[in-house]
Amino acid sequence: MSEIVLGFNARISFPDGGAEQALKDGIELFRVAEQLGFGTGWVYQRHFDNYLASPLTFLSAVAQHTERIGLGTAIIGMRYEDPVLLAEAAGTADLLSGGRLQLGMSTGQGGYDALFGQPRSDGRAQAQDRLHRFLACVRGEVVGTVDEPGGMVAVGTPLRVRPHSPTLPARLWYGGGSVESARRVGEQGLRLLLSTILSGDIPDFGAELSRAISAYRAAHPTPARSRAAVARSVLPASSPELARVYAAYDAERRRFGPAASRPSGALDPVAAHSHRFTMSPVHHGDPSAVLDQLRADPSVAEAEELICFLPPAFGLRENLRLLEDLAETVRLVPTFGHPKV
Repeated sequence: MSEIVLGFNARISFPDGGAEQALKDGIELFRVAEQLGFGTGWVYQRHFDNYLASPLTFLSAVAQHTERIGLGTAIIGMRYEDPVLLAEAAGTADLLSGGRLQLGMSTGQGGYDALFGQPRSDGRAQAQDRLHRFLACVRGEVVGTVDEPGGMVAVGTPLRVRPHSPTLPARLWYGGGSVESARRVGEQGLRLLLSTILSGDIPDFGAELSRAISAYRAAHPTPARSRAAVARSVLPASSPELARVYAAYDAERRRFGPAASRPSGALDPVAAHSHRFTMSPVHHGDPSAVLDQLRADPSVAEAEELICFLPPAFGLRENLRLLEDLAETVRLVPTFGHPKV
């Protein structure tokens, strides 16, 4: 297995009434992960539920308690994001972190068009339109002019989004759940985030992701600058009790798919949702066996980063134990998320 960044993905989930403590626990999780040598920590965005909804605000706080670890969003749903406001927030978060933001985006979950004050639309097309404008904003391009009198600036003045972080455009990721979507990410010259859920019935998860990475690199305008990350549920059991807990999680995930391991009070997902996707396998059990499974996965071998997915219903104690065992088991050489990464 070649050198690869070792990361983790935490949902920052909470039971009803427990959001404040969960956010504080999330900061502690990142702080300890940095001490353990993890290269990046990633957080998820989910609106109107018992999960983190404002990842850039959270990561700006994390940045004040850490020094080296990369701070990733996996993912921000572009279909409901204003490109200008997102570019302002991303530039601010990146500067506050010293250039450690790894900004992951994708279409995002639907069903909230009216709540966000917009007509029902094709989410993928809308996300791409907003991504295109966001890229112009975050790259420091002129995105418009003052178009009416009465303000503090003269009509016709060219406008750019500020604050501008000049290194951030090199650290933009987009999510892919199929070979075709990975190819589109490559064509846009972005970094590729591959999910633990793929579209369709996939008999060999690792092989399919390997195909997606190949398609991504072939489509990238500068293949040498391409970067791909794969996410996996990696649960090395350092005790018999942990082996039982992780086996139970695997069984729950096989039975309920995306509905598995939810915090109390979380919204119920659509029952048929899991039938339209293939979930990644859960690598659990003896640490040496888990490591052998990862080594045998062609997509892990071809990626620049392995993101270990933490079960959403785990609390801080369980997650810290898992991070310690991951740092011990997955003997990879981490590369911290500084601007050159």
